[in-house]
Amino acid sequence: MKKFASYRRFKPSGAIALGLLTMALGFLASACQESEPTTQTQGAASPATTESPANLKLGSLLPATGDLAAVGQPMLNAVPVLIDEVNKCGGVNGAPIEFVGNVDDETKPEAGLQGMTKLAEVNQVAGVIGSFASSVSTAAVPVAVRNNVVLISPGSTSPVFTDRAKKGEFNGYWARTAPPDIYQARALAKLATERGIKRAATIVINNDYGVGFEKEFVKAFKDLGGTITNESKPTRYDPKATTFDTEVQAAFSGKPEAVAAVLYTETGSLLLKTAYEQGVSQGVQILLTDGMKADSFPGQVGKTNDGKYIVAGALGTVPGANGKSLDAFIKRWETKYGKAPAEYAPHAYDAAALLALAAQAAKSNTGEGIRSKLRDVANAPGQEVTDVCQALKLLQQGQEINYQGASGNVDVDENGDVIGSYDVWQVQADGKLKTIGKVNPQ
Repeated sequence: MKKFASYRRFKPSGAIALGLLTMALGFLASACQESEPTTQTQGAASPATTESPANLKLGSLLPATGDLAAVGQPMLNAVPVLIDEVNKCGGVNGAPIEFVGNVDDETKPEAGLQGMTKLAEVNQVAGVIGSFASSVSTAAVPVAVRNNVVLISPGSTSPVFTDRAKKGEFNGYWARTAPPDIYQARALAKLATERGIKRAATIVINNDYGVGFEKEFVKAFKDLGGTITNESKPTRYDPKATTFDTEVQAAFSGKPEAVAAVLYTETGSLLLKTAYEQGVSQGVQILLTDGMKADSFPGQVGKTNDGKYIVAGALGTVPGANGKSLDAFIKRWETKYGKAPAEYAPHAYDAAALLALAAQAAKSNTGEGIRSKLRDVANAPGQEVTDVCQALKLLQQGQEINYQGASGNVDVDENGDVIGSYDVWQVQADGKLKTIGKVNPQ
């Protein structure tokens, strides 16, 4: 809108004055006619307005740097795949998605808080894909809720969010496309039991992710007949720590057959290297989780004196992707990037897809609109649809849909949670990570 520096008063001529009087009488006559009462808010557009709808503004809050940068990159790359696809088939509510970009949360809660504030209050987005670290999402979600912005995480898996949602803290503005760690902890405990392990210790990063996972793993492993050697004094390390001698000694001292290590890549690599250097990890099965699932980490831990990878043979779990649209997503990804997608890329794609579909269903490119229709587009009833453009078309026609994602069926419950499957991965002798099977947490 143009701004004018000043306004000039003028005295109308006789002809102009007569014209203005005629117009005024016409308006008065019209106003005296009987009409239906209106409740139009001052400043709202009249029904006759034909302005184009505002763009759906989205952003992402994901780790480009910090402890989870290696895991975060595939998620960063997944969001543009969805946005390009949607914009090529007409956008949302007749307008293209406006992606304001990613704010790097640096895998730090304080950076996530600042980033979410920028996205919500400066960029004024309706929805955000993020974050990955549970501790970062914990810092960011109050800002999202306060500003009516829907925050969908592709990887914050702490059970804490389920508990907070049950208390009504999120008011429907929070969801995630990766299942909570109550399921992954059960999967890891089941994997350990299937490998004949009876005694295990835990060592975890001291944040929502690590502590939440630890508690669920201990419960699940004990339910399966196992013993936690350091249950009375859990081993937790500071996310900002740079040395881990004390923590390693505490976790391995009880002669466990396995150590369930819930870590992040950068600090976790240093911790595992320390365990090797102290000579306490030999013969102990290392059990890892999604936070360490990065191709770079075996090299970061290093090799033995005879050239073998220190962490060769380590096992881990990670939320898998088994959705009906996974194959189509992989093809689009390979066309754009020339290689197969890594873990959590499908989950980030689905998070962005749900934001777009919910806005279309609501016929409103606002956070309030997205919140009101999020579960409607994710769950039954409705026509099952895997193609996002087809889903948008059906919604434009007023039909109900049940989106089947790349990561899974993305059936979002009242707490914003989904249930997923888990892949089992292993560090091979050559230092590469290989998926070797699946484990069902049920």
